[in-house]
Amino acid sequence: MRISDRDFLTDIPAADDLKEKLVSYRKQGEIVDGWLKIRLEKVLPMVMKREGIDTWVVCNHEHNEDPVFRTLSPWGMLSARRLTILVFHLNENGTVSRYSLTHPVPDIGSYYTAAWLNPKGQAWGHDRNLPKNVNGVKVSEVPETQMECLGRFVHELHPTRIGLDYSTVTAYGDGLSYSLYQEIMKVLPEEDRAKVVSAAPLCVGWLETRIDEELDAYSGIVQIAHALIKEAFSSRVVHPGVTTQDDVRFWMMQKSVDMGLSPWFEYDCEITREGLGELSGEHVILPGDLLHCDIGFRYLGLCTDTQEMAYVLKNDETDAPKELKDAMAATNRLQEITLNEFAAGRTGNEILASARARAEAQGLEPCIYCHPLGFDGHAAGPTIGLWDMQGGVPGEGDYVMHDHTCYSLELNAAVPLWGQKVPFSMETDVMLRDGKKYYMAGRQTQFHLIG
Repeated sequence: MRISDRDFLTDIPAADDLKEKLVSYRKQGEIVDGWLKIRLEKVLPMVMKREGIDTWVVCNHEHNEDPVFRTLSPWGMLSARRLTILVFHLNENGTVSRYSLTHPVPDIGSYYTAAWLNPKGQAWGHDRNLPKNVNGVKVSEVPETQMECLGRFVHELHPTRIGLDYSTVTAYGDGLSYSLYQEIMKVLPEEDRAKVVSAAPLCVGWLETRIDEELDAYSGIVQIAHALIKEAFSSRVVHPGVTTQDDVRFWMMQKSVDMGLSPWFEYDCEITREGLGELSGEHVILPGDLLHCDIGFRYLGLCTDTQEMAYVLKNDETDAPKELKDAMAATNRLQEITLNEFAAGRTGNEILASARARAEAQGLEPCIYCHPLGFDGHAAGPTIGLWDMQGGVPGEGDYVMHDHTCYSLELNAAVPLWGQKVPFSMETDVMLRDGKKYYMAGRQTQFHLIG
């Protein structure tokens, strides 16, 4: 939906109702694999051309996978096989040819053309009458190891710039192990070694860019998070005087697992109590308590990250106190200010600085720590502040924001509450799509009320 104050709390179904809409593991695989084919055909050529890398090598061992590997492989391929090498080459016509240099792996057969065709020392390659080429790929006249094949194959592509996944800035571009880097550099001809560059910007671009089909589904995924929190912050789960905040936290974790969702961090639920502040340890929830939760799960390969607030009504109350409403309104205003600064072409640090300046000019005390959202919860892309780095984030804060990307709008405003300044934290998920900004499945503008 577009930027607005739409009240999503009254019109979303319960988590139990949404559970019936979730598709099976098998169906999820069919959907995600369909998206992968579109991404490989649309996103990859665009990003390779934008970043000026015409040949990209993704090389990883089983159980030590490159972060980008699982997003380049089909649903059923849960890990690399032994040593798995993928090679991508940007053709003059703008398409990308995709190759696998690995043992025969049926999972990737419909996505990649096999290029290691005359293996040395491998039983599966013995006693064959080898043709000169298979599916347009030249077959070596002599048996080759995987690395020998890689060196020859890349050279015959006549690359201009060869991208390898190493980076001092982002883990998402640093998935190539040191030993494999050494092996690759050893087998590349000297003239090709001089063409090797970091593929980190390519890795980030590939990971952060969402196709229309993913964006169409994303709001529904985030709606599940809102529904789960709505149910958790209700009398169905919370019995004041009996239920603890850990009871709520683990209820949300268990509910997620029961629904077929995969939590990507351990959920949190906190109590703030008048006169005592935020309570440490496990405590029974009481009337007058302010509850805060933080949850995030993965579904259809995409992650959510959401923080919302609830108030436990006292016996003589029908609504949250005005000072709590004012606190939420202040944080909502900070959300609006920050999201309005989001724009393609700006760095995370630029967005952070301008949002903070605007917020302070309006009398707010902001702490902004937004982050990209996608295949991971803390995903690849421009970081927009960290809670302990409000002056800018070197490296990842210098990445430029692009269209067709998603973010978790995570922040807090220090507000007067119960005689002291309290950081009032909220988090909702947003997208940039075709130059416009949207709250995915709305945002919280009023408390969940428990009573």
